[in-house]
Amino acid sequence: MDYKVPAQTRIGHVHLKVSDLQRSMDFYCGLLGFQLMQKYGDQAAFVSAGGYHHHIGLNTWHSKNSPPTPESAPGLYHTAIVYAERKDLATMLKRLIDAQYPVTGVSDHGVSEAIYLNDPDENGVELYWDRPRELWPKDKNGDLEIYTKRLNVADLLELVNN
Repeated sequence: MDYKVPAQTRIGHVHLKVSDLQRSMDFYCGLLGFQLMQKYGDQAAFVSAGGYHHHIGLNTWHSKNSPPTPESAPGLYHTAIVYAERKDLATMLKRLIDAQYPVTGVSDHGVSEAIYLNDPDENGVELYWDRPRELWPKDKNGDLEIYTKRLNVADLLELVNN
């Protein structure tokens, strides 16, 4: 697959313990489109958007062939990947649909539109696009009002289906 996540995508550096390095690379590189920057044998890989040294580290140093962490255990809730353009989020949603990859939720938060899914080790992943600040919802006092409503998926997909 030759899809590359847009260079303007921003995430914080995150390093994940995974149970199967290749399976995780198939997800993060093959499906989401991150670029492999460096691999340390079959134990670790570093992937990025736009050629940065790495945005996501993947390793099996302490977790090879381990089951996912129980949902009720402390740990990472999700990694948030921010797309620069709404169309980039729409493109990713279409890729997920075409790959029949399970989505765990879709939300309109007023400030952003988000797609939620899990990686192969059940680590949460949020893919989202921020609306311009001037469009962020405010309450009657002018304070930011973030909410969770159902995302209009059909409207989002119109950006790539036309």
